[in-house]
Amino acid sequence: MNQLLKVPVLAGRAFSSSARQLRNKVPEAQKLFQEDNGLPVHIKGGTVDVALYRATMTLTIAGTCYSLYWLLTAAMPQKKA
Repeated sequence: MNQLLKVPVLAGRAFSSSARQLRNKVPEAQKLFQEDNGLPVHIKGGTVDVALYRATMTLTIAGTCYSLYWLLTAAMPQKKA
């Protein structure tokens, strides 16, 4: 029974914000992305952002083409023999 009384205290400690402070990284990111170097925003993040952008565009175009294929297939029913 004594252990059950300690649960609210332990839960409060687990969610307290005084344990550690995180460093604010936003100003560094703002400097990087607001820099006028002629690069588009989706490239300024580095190699991972470029790969993610290309994968997203590839999947989007492939999905659009696949959807159009099935719409055209459904729009032209086969003749009954």
